[in-house]
Amino acid sequence: MLIYRSFIIAPIFAAAILLLAACFVLSGCYTFKQGITMLGYLNRAIPLESLRADGSASNIDDPDEAEKNRLFAETVMDIRSFAMEELGLKMSKNYTRYVQIDRDYLAAVVSACAKDSFKRHEWKYPVVGAMPYKGFFNVDDARTEQNKLEKKGLDVWIRGVDAFSTLGWFKDPLYSYMRSYSVGRLADLIIHELLHATVFIKGQTQFNEELAEFIGNKGSRLYIESRYGTGSDEYQRLFTSDADNQNFVIFLQGIASDLEALYSSGKSKEEKLAGKEQIIQTAKERFDAEYDSRFTNDNYRFFSELPVNNAYLDLYRLYYTTDNFFEGLYQKSGEDLNAFIAVAKTLAKKDSSGIHDPRIRLEKALGLE
Repeated sequence: MLIYRSFIIAPIFAAAILLLAACFVLSGCYTFKQGITMLGYLNRAIPLESLRADGSASNIDDPDEAEKNRLFAETVMDIRSFAMEELGLKMSKNYTRYVQIDRDYLAAVVSACAKDSFKRHEWKYPVVGAMPYKGFFNVDDARTEQNKLEKKGLDVWIRGVDAFSTLGWFKDPLYSYMRSYSVGRLADLIIHELLHATVFIKGQTQFNEELAEFIGNKGSRLYIESRYGTGSDEYQRLFTSDADNQNFVIFLQGIASDLEALYSSGKSKEEKLAGKEQIIQTAKERFDAEYDSRFTNDNYRFFSELPVNNAYLDLYRLYYTTDNFFEGLYQKSGEDLNAFIAVAKTLAKKDSSGIHDPRIRLEKALGLE
């Protein structure tokens, strides 16, 4: 199956290299293999200052390339400054180094679900605990994992991701394909990932991803407003992109809702699987028929050609809330993102209240219980 990246998904790449020494003798060790590749990227990284000063990553005497590198480096530096100094995200050396890479994604990530429910398959990792995805730098390794899971009767999806967070264990770098990103997309990515390094609650993947998605979106919009103004082309581009993405997510959530109703019925597994195929096919036909009234460009026309399954739909259930929980809290608490982040940071501390649900804890910490 081809990797398809239709929007920014930046999950935590949980194969941190904590077990590297313990498994170096095992050539098939997952952590060792991914860790070696990651260390290779880190060793090749050059300081962002060098990129800004002489465009050295381009490896050619091209003034235009050098200028692109300089502008990219300065934009990243400004986004980092905004994220840490104005939004209050954790001070770090993340995104201060740059890696030249020969593809337009960083890793291939595998997710899986049951065929007749949205029960997620999870992988267990040291320190971070169970996670509903597994990343590979080599897409062939991801496909091998996919085959194993499909033989177990699971729906599987592989997607390309353009970034991940090591939660402060390493200095997360930038990659060359990011130079082509719009300012809004770059700001969203960096703020999203810096949020992961600022607030991470073990065993709460859904909350962690939803929070990072919300802060990345709000933060990037505030960045564009502060640097370019709401009347700028940059702001309009971000606003339009956000609107299209929201329409796409809402459409997929509608399909997932229909499927959840089917899966919770008393029908047999065979009936559920047949109904699932009908729901997805009908949705694709409706999507094509309504496309021009829903979207401003062709960025989402690919959907009707995808082999959509539970694993694909569940990605949107993982990253996006259906109840606007964070938006609601944000508005009730005064729409101050800096203050909102400051309160969210307290959730990373050990809690003695006995409340395990981070949503309830956040609402309580904001004084909105």
